[in-house]
Amino acid sequence: MAYPQHTTARAPASEPRKPHTGGLSPQREKLVKQLILERLGDSLEVTELAQACALSRSHFSRAFKCSTGLSPQDWIRQQRIALAKQLIQYTGLSLTQISLECGFCDQAHFCHIFTRSEGINPFSWRCQVVHGLKSKRSQPSAAPTGIHAGV
Repeated sequence: MAYPQHTTARAPASEPRKPHTGGLSPQREKLVKQLILERLGDSLEVTELAQACALSRSHFSRAFKCSTGLSPQDWIRQQRIALAKQLIQYTGLSLTQISLECGFCDQAHFCHIFTRSEGINPFSWRCQVVHGLKSKRSQPSAAPTGIHAGV
């Protein structure tokens, strides 16, 4: 039995595809990300973020994930870990202080989330970073820039 051939026009690979629909508008995405980053150390509820965008909680959550690839909670968690890493690396704050500064309810929860995210606990991560900074400082200054051992 012969099947009819359907000819379909295919867009050349160089043409940009239509953006996915269902995500947040660029203005709403910028607004909500700014709100999250300004209040990273506070308790953030998805309902508050949805209200800031004038959307229902469920619609906001779907749209946020469509726009960012992450749920609002995962995106917030990712930002909190990034802030924690900066504080660990560039301040002498204790891990308890860092956990509270980054919006975690306590140090145990912070350590659990950090370890799950980075594959190493924050204390060990701090030791590696501090050791790495010390070894970079002790390298001879005559080494060409941009070349690192083991790369």
